[in-house]
Amino acid sequence: MTDKETQTTGGPSVARYDALRKYLTELIGMFVFMFAVLGIVASGASPAASAIGVGSVLMVMVYAGGHVSGGHFNPAVSIAATLRGALPPRDLAGYIVAQLAGAVLAYLVGFGVWHEKYSVGGGDLTGHVWAALLVELVFTFALCYVVLHTATSEDHAGNSFYGLAIGFTVAAGVVAVGDISGAAFNPAITSGLMLSGFFSWKFIWVYLVAQVTGAIVAAYAYRTVSPDPRGAEEQ
Repeated sequence: MTDKETQTTGGPSVARYDALRKYLTELIGMFVFMFAVLGIVASGASPAASAIGVGSVLMVMVYAGGHVSGGHFNPAVSIAATLRGALPPRDLAGYIVAQLAGAVLAYLVGFGVWHEKYSVGGGDLTGHVWAALLVELVFTFALCYVVLHTATSEDHAGNSFYGLAIGFTVAAGVVAVGDISGAAFNPAITSGLMLSGFFSWKFIWVYLVAQVTGAIVAAYAYRTVSPDPRGAEEQ
């Protein structure tokens, strides 16, 4: 899952093709992930069933796309990976655009399936805004921290468990705090849930502040505790 730098010997056209492959992989993975999340939320599944479904689809998409793009499917993870040194800064904007595009596309396709279950003004955080912000920050941090350690560390290069670790982190978060914040931990997922009405737009700042902060803290926590030279070379 560790991002590999594009080889310069192939010239600019090869570099562009390599970047497009990564962006397309992120878009496809995010589309499938978002589509599954919308279906799970629309079904009214129990917290346990939701956790299994969300964690499983993320896990399989990470395994499917990890060797191409790193399998982020989450702008927060991409931010953390960039700060850690695992994603070239020039690719960050492309990753985020691809991830958001995948989420929007999933919303549009999902509208044809679940539009009657899409709601308006859902996810009201009134009365527990700060609790929601805190839990989103904590689990976004946890997710990014796990991704950096299991999927980008040279100590675990080539391992086969990174997808399980990432999926189970999200599953644990869904069960633990789903009734507080909705358990997004992902700006692209947040956007899709807001477009579909399951989250309220007036609280978008809560999610973005928490998720971006969690990603930044995770990156610097990793750089502090990891002996990996790539994580420390920029310090």
